[in-house]
Amino acid sequence: MEKKVNLTVELKRFFGFDKFKGDQEAIIRNLIAGNDTFVLMPTGGGKSLCYQLPSLIMDGMAIVISPLIALMKNQVDVINGMSESEGVAHYLNSSLNKSEVEKVKNDVLSGITKLLYVAPESLLKEEEEKDENGNTTVVKKVKFAFLKDVKISFYAVDEAHCISEWGHDFRPEYRNIRKAIDILGRAPIIALTATATDKVRSDILKTLGIADAKEFKSSFNRANLYYEVRPKTSDVDTQIVKFIKQHPGKSGIVYCLSRKKVEELAAVLKVNDIKAAPYHAGLDSATRSLTQDDFLMERIDVIVATIAFGMGIDKPDVRFVIHYDFPKSLEGYYQETGRAGRDGGEGICIAFYAQKDLKKLEKFMEGKPVAEQDIGRQLLQETAAYAESSVCRRKMLLHYFGEKYPKDNCGNCDNCLHPKKKIEARDALLIVLRAVKVLKENFRQNYVVDFVKGRATDNLVSHKHDQLEEFGLGEDMKESIWNPVIRQALLAGYLKKDVETYGILKLTVAGKHFIAHPKSFLIVEDHDYRGEEIEEDSGDGATSALDPELFIMLKNLRKEKAEKQGVPPYVIFQNVSLEQMATMYPVSLEELQQIQGVGAGKAKHYGRDFCNLIKKYCKENNIQRPEEMRVRTVVKRSMLKVNIIHSIDRQIPLDEIARAKGLEFDELLSEVEAIVFSGTKINIDYFINDVMDEDRIDDVYDYFMNSETDQLEVAMDELGDDYSEDEIRLVRIKFLSEQAN
Repeated sequence: MEKKVNLTVELKRFFGFDKFKGDQEAIIRNLIAGNDTFVLMPTGGGKSLCYQLPSLIMDGMAIVISPLIALMKNQVDVINGMSESEGVAHYLNSSLNKSEVEKVKNDVLSGITKLLYVAPESLLKEEEEKDENGNTTVVKKVKFAFLKDVKISFYAVDEAHCISEWGHDFRPEYRNIRKAIDILGRAPIIALTATATDKVRSDILKTLGIADAKEFKSSFNRANLYYEVRPKTSDVDTQIVKFIKQHPGKSGIVYCLSRKKVEELAAVLKVNDIKAAPYHAGLDSATRSLTQDDFLMERIDVIVATIAFGMGIDKPDVRFVIHYDFPKSLEGYYQETGRAGRDGGEGICIAFYAQKDLKKLEKFMEGKPVAEQDIGRQLLQETAAYAESSVCRRKMLLHYFGEKYPKDNCGNCDNCLHPKKKIEARDALLIVLRAVKVLKENFRQNYVVDFVKGRATDNLVSHKHDQLEEFGLGEDMKESIWNPVIRQALLAGYLKKDVETYGILKLTVAGKHFIAHPKSFLIVEDHDYRGEEIEEDSGDGATSALDPELFIMLKNLRKEKAEKQGVPPYVIFQNVSLEQMATMYPVSLEELQQIQGVGAGKAKHYGRDFCNLIKKYCKENNIQRPEEMRVRTVVKRSMLKVNIIHSIDRQIPLDEIARAKGLEFDELLSEVEAIVFSGTKINIDYFINDVMDEDRIDDVYDYFMNSETDQLEVAMDELGDDYSEDEIRLVRIKFLSEQAN
C-alpha cells in the first residue's frame, strides 16, 4: 500500500516543495519498498529529506543515528514546527535529563513520534552478567529498553563515513550500530554520507551488513566553485586581509587547524576593520550560538573556525572559503569548501599549502596505534598530491571520490587558468608500469619510486628487490618526475589503487597494454612549493603589490650594511621584510615596526637608513603610499614573550620554561625565534652548551655565517641527518641574536 503513495503530494504537504531534487524520489521509493539503501550525496544535495519524508508516511517510527547533537536539535525543531502535533520528532542524547527522556519515552510508546534522532553512543550500554557457573561476562544491551517495544519503520545512519577509519571523522561508536540493530529488530537501513571514497563506501556497506544495498551516487562536481592553492609564505595573514578587503561585504569562512590560530587571525581581521569573529569548540555554547546568528543575519562577514569543528552552518551565500592550514584529508577539504556557493553563485576556495604543515600533522600522529598512523599518513599523502599537482584541481578531487571528470581543462581552477607546459613522459611511465609489474602489484607509491630511483632502502633490501633487473632503471631521470607520472597515470587509467589495501598500486588493462605498445604520454610537472616559500618574488602571492625597483634598492642597501658588518644579508632584514617594505612604503620607525620581522630593536639599529631611502624614492617617483591597504598587525601574546625573556635572563632551562608555560618545546622555540627575529637580543648559551657539543655548535654556526638564507628547511637539507631540527633552531637563535641584534 505504501508503495502507491503519491510522493509529490506528500512532499508538498509536509515540506512545501513542488518537486524533488536529483535522486530524492527514487531513494525514498526504494526505502519505502523495504530495501537497504546507500546514498552518496554532496553537502547541500538534500540528504535529510531522503529519510525525513518516508519517516512521516511509513508505519512505525524511524531511528536516525547522527553524531551531531546541534544538528539533531535543529532538525527536530524543523519537523515539529511543520507538524500538526507536538512530539512527531524527538532526539535522545546526553544533553537530556531524566524527565526529558521520560517525555520522549511516552511519545514514542504512544505512537506520536515518527522520527527519533539518536547519538551512536546512546544506542548501547555494557552490562556484566553471570552465567549458571557464576562466571562474569560483559554483554552489550540496548541503552533505552523501551525501544524494543516499538515498530521500527527503518534505520537511517547519517554521516555514515564515521564508520570507517578511512573517513575524515571516524567515530568508534559507529562500529556498534549493526549490533544495536540486531538487538532492536531488523528493518531497512539507509546509510547517508556527503563524502566517501571507494574504501570508505565498502567499509560502510560491510560494517552495516548491507552489501546488497541499492546505491545512489550524485555527482561531486560543484561547477561554480573556483579552487586555488597558494604557497604558504610568512605573510599569509596579509594575503588573507587583502583578499577579504577586495571582496567587501561578502560572507566567508576561514579555516585554521588550531584554536590559537583562530583567535589570532580573527584579531588580525578585526583590527583591519573586517567584521569577523572566532568560532571553535573551546568557546562556550552561548558565544558560539551568538556568532552563528550574527553570521546568518549578516552582522558579521567572516567566521574564523577550526577545521576540526563541524559548524552545521547552512548559509547558501558563503562566497569564499579559505584554508589557512591544509586539512588532514581531501574528504575534509571537500566538505569544507562545499560550504561555499551553495546557492549556485560565486564560490572561491583558496587553500594555503606548506609541506611543513603536513609534517606537523604527521608528528601529531606519533603515539597512536600503528594502523591509525598508517591510515593518517596515506590520507596526508593524498592531500599533498592534490596541493602539489599541476593537473586540473577538479579532475584530481573528483578522481579521489571515484568520479571521472571528462574535460582536460575545467576553466575554474588555478591550474587550468594558468596551465603549465606539458612534457613527454613516455619512458618514465613505462619504467613505472614495469616496476609495478615486477613488484607483483604489491607495493605503494613511495616504495615504487624508491625502486625506480635505485634507492636500496632497508625495506627494499629485505624483500631482495634491489637484486631485480628493473631496479634503478630511472636513476638517471630527475627526481621530481616520478610522483607526477604516477599521479597522472592513475588519472589516465593506466594504474589504480586497490580499495581494500588502499594505496597499493595495481596495473589496469590499459596499463598492461601500454607496456606492450608504448605511446606518447604527456604530463605536467608538480608545483615546487619549497622553492616558492623562499622565493624572493613570488608573483601573485606574497608580493602581488611589490614595487620591484624599490625592492632591488632595498636589497642593495641591505647588502651594503651586511658587508660592513661581515654578516649574511638576511641578518639585517629577512627577504619577507624587504618585500613588505616594497609593498607598504613605511617612512617612519613607527610604520617600519608594522612590517613583519621588524621589532623595536631592528628598527632602532637599521631602520633610519631604510626609511630615508623609501621616503626619497616615494618623493622622486611621485608615489601615493597605500595607507588604506596597509595591513595592521596585532601584538600577539606580548606578556608571554616578556615572561620568556625574563625566564631566559634567569637562565631557566628552555624545556622547563616550555612546561611552565604549557607549550610544546617546538612551540617555545617558535616564540623565542619571533623574539629574536624582531630585534631583541637574548643569550641562550647556558642551555645550548648543556645540550650540544661545542664542535657541533660551531659547525651549525659556521653554516649560517656562510649561508645566503636562514630558512630552516634549506639548513636541514644542507646539514643532513647528523643534526636534529631542534639543534639547528637553537644555534640559529644564538646566531641571529649575536649577529643581527
